[in-house]
Amino acid sequence: VDSKDNVIGYKEKEKCHYRNPIRHRAFSIFLFNSKGEIMITRRSKLKKTWPLHWSNPVCSHPRKGEKTEEAAARRLKEELGISVPLNYLFKFEYSADYDGEWGEHELDWVFVGAFDGKLKPSKDEVEDWKFVSVKDLKKDMKKNPDKYTPWFKLVLERVLRHANN
Repeated sequence: VDSKDNVIGYKEKEKCHYRNPIRHRAFSIFLFNSKGEIMITRRSKLKKTWPLHWSNPVCSHPRKGEKTEEAAARRLKEELGISVPLNYLFKFEYSADYDGEWGEHELDWVFVGAFDGKLKPSKDEVEDWKFVSVKDLKKDMKKNPDKYTPWFKLVLERVLRHANN
């Protein structure tokens, strides 16, 4: 996609992330429980970028021709085994290098939802998960920033502002 989110072509996901990442559409889902705690997930060790890092629960990409809202709902079910209503918050663009080979350049749609309960996470996607207080999360992110994905660190404050309005 271009910087205004207009589709300008199609490539496989790996080609968009490998060497000189190409800007492409993505989405991120944030979930909060009724106590106001935020869910974080530890990415699977199978991930090519930021394996075993903590992040927001779902980060993925729509398929060719798929609406981003529909892709978000689909991936929430595939990755975490749940379905909840999602609200679109905003889009942001970012780039990040993982290891000189793999990286990110995404125009990321951000969604938020509410969930109380247990997950049935896909082991291909999620190593671990938990709800944490926002205060404890911010404290740990400051103390251990390398444990978290770059997009999560970049956008958390903005999500919290939008989610509280």
